[in-house]
Amino acid sequence: MAGKKKEIILQITIHNQEQWEEVLSSKGLIVVDVYQAWCGPCKTTVSLFRKIKNELGDDLLHFAVAEADSIDALEKYRGKCEPTFLYFAIKDEELLEEEETSPLPTQIEDEELVPSGKSYTVAIIKPDAVAHGKADEIIMKIQDAGFEILANEERTMTESEARDFYKHRAGEEKFHELVQFMSSGPCHVLIISKSEGEDVIPTWREFIGPTDVEVAKKEKPESLRAQYGTEVLYNAVHGSNDREQASRELAFFFPSFKLQQTEESRTPERTLALIRPDVLKDRKDEVLQSIRDAGFSIAMQKQIMLTKQQVQEFYKEHVDQEYFPALEQQMTSGPVLALALVKDDAVKHWRNLLGPADLSEALNEAPDSLRARFTPRETKINQLHGSSSPVEAEKEINFFFPVERTLAAIKPDALEEHRDEIMERIQAAGFTVSHIKETNLNQEVAEEFYKEHKGKPFFDQLTNYMCRGPCLMMILSKENAVQEWRSLMGPTDPTEAQTSSPESLRSLFAKSILQNAVHGSSNLNHAMEKMKFIFGDIELERTNNETLTQSFLNDTADEVKQSDENTATEKNEAQPSQEDG
Repeated sequence: MAGKKKEIILQITIHNQEQWEEVLSSKGLIVVDVYQAWCGPCKTTVSLFRKIKNELGDDLLHFAVAEADSIDALEKYRGKCEPTFLYFAIKDEELLEEEETSPLPTQIEDEELVPSGKSYTVAIIKPDAVAHGKADEIIMKIQDAGFEILANEERTMTESEARDFYKHRAGEEKFHELVQFMSSGPCHVLIISKSEGEDVIPTWREFIGPTDVEVAKKEKPESLRAQYGTEVLYNAVHGSNDREQASRELAFFFPSFKLQQTEESRTPERTLALIRPDVLKDRKDEVLQSIRDAGFSIAMQKQIMLTKQQVQEFYKEHVDQEYFPALEQQMTSGPVLALALVKDDAVKHWRNLLGPADLSEALNEAPDSLRARFTPRETKINQLHGSSSPVEAEKEINFFFPVERTLAAIKPDALEEHRDEIMERIQAAGFTVSHIKETNLNQEVAEEFYKEHKGKPFFDQLTNYMCRGPCLMMILSKENAVQEWRSLMGPTDPTEAQTSSPESLRSLFAKSILQNAVHGSSNLNHAMEKMKFIFGDIELERTNNETLTQSFLNDTADEVKQSDENTATEKNEAQPSQEDG
């Protein structure tokens, strides 16, 4: 059996007189939040206490909450409506002797950091498993499997907390039931890690098994969900889907738990890059290769045609400058390529790679910079843009890649066989499901839904297939949602998807070009039309950002990421197109 990791006891809960006396026998400083049953502990202060305990990690410092109504020693504090905090200092003679002979440490060592090079995930032993007395048994199996438990806190979520924790699932049919269940009793929230260099998240998800308990029993009979779960909702344990979700969940339950920052664990920064028309037309591939050679990842890209109004909005701080008319003319003379670049310290590295904004200065002082290398000598405006700060980068990225909404559907065969896996991947990709509806399309509705393809050879086959069983229709929200969902889906042909996008939904779950698992809108206009068709009773007015983005799309050249796919579609008109999803 693996050795037990020392647990962090951030807070002691005192329910009765016996526990009260036991706590007061502890050595060190004890701080108690005395509360009334009708109002509960002071949430703000409790969070602060947890933070202090995490940062100090001191065995002689204890924080507790105690209900005055159930503890005899606190009788005189009953009925008070103001916050009450009691402090007890219990002397430790051995500690006093040590203090007389030992100098005070200059730095408190925090043993509760996630060690350098280790990944972590948040795990929850749910109320059903705790209620059946299985928590200790599950924890022992977790340790036997080689996982390290860095923190373990027993906690009962309020309905509000459960609703907030699962807000990404708010559109699901059983959301209310999920909230009720997760707030029905205590659960154990753990931070779990693995040995250095091993990614704990996929290992943990493999260990707990599929979401559906029946599937888990068939495919992973040794998994925790197969052994302790009873159905999808009551499946005993929870695990983060990816690093981003693990980070959010860590902040939710342990807001001050410290993580050692390493090159691997630090969240990369984003910055906006623009390739202006002259260079985009003649040297786009060279610039993109230089970006990749410098170690940047391209998270999003969009080729667009800007209007004067859009240029004035984006460069509103420069409109009074002498050079602005030339800048405006340059920015509206042809398509611009907007890129969201990702790298550690991306803003600083991209600006260093660009070189000085002044072209003569770039040519004389930084001849190897991108602006010196790629700006035509006859122009006075440099051909590459970079954000000036991380805050400005996020504003500029949001300008070109705003939060959008798009329609997504899980088709009949995939819904029956892979619903849970697809939903997990949607959530792991950072989409918010704002509306969801399981529906059976009849022939008339299916034909109207795919009306733009009426008359094409595959139309009857497509509509008949969509009427075979229920579909799951969703409205997904995310930055650049239309394109991001299309990327997650992958190419229409699953054979192509397996080659070019092996982690895409169609690569993993599609059976054929027709039975390709999922559907997605091709652009914002298409998305708005289909969302209103499916969710006609819901107000779907465009946000300002969606209106701005649509104005881009109305004037744009084909988006860079879709150009190859569209070409392939034109070559195969007898098969469902990208717009079929």
